[in-house]
Amino acid sequence: MSAHCQLTGAQPGFGNAISHSHRRTSRRFNPNIQRKRYWLPSEGRHVRLTLSAKAIKTVDSIGIEVAVARIRARGGKV
Repeated sequence: MSAHCQLTGAQPGFGNAISHSHRRTSRRFNPNIQRKRYWLPSEGRHVRLTLSAKAIKTVDSIGIEVAVARIRARGGKV
C-alpha cells in the first residue's frame, strides 16, 4: 500500500535524520494513512478508500458523497 491519500493527495515528505553526532542520513516522513470503508448511498455499495487521518475527519465533516466527488474530480478511481 503506497503512502498516498486519495482525498487530500498527501504523500511522504523527505528530509534528514540527524544523529547526536550530527551525521545526516536520509529519511521519509509518511502521512498517517488508513484504509476505511464507507457506504455510498447513491450507488448502493461500499467503497474502500485510502485516506490520511486528516482526510477521515474531512469526510466526517463534508460527507462521503462530496468526498467521492472530489476524488473523482482529481482523476482518482473509486
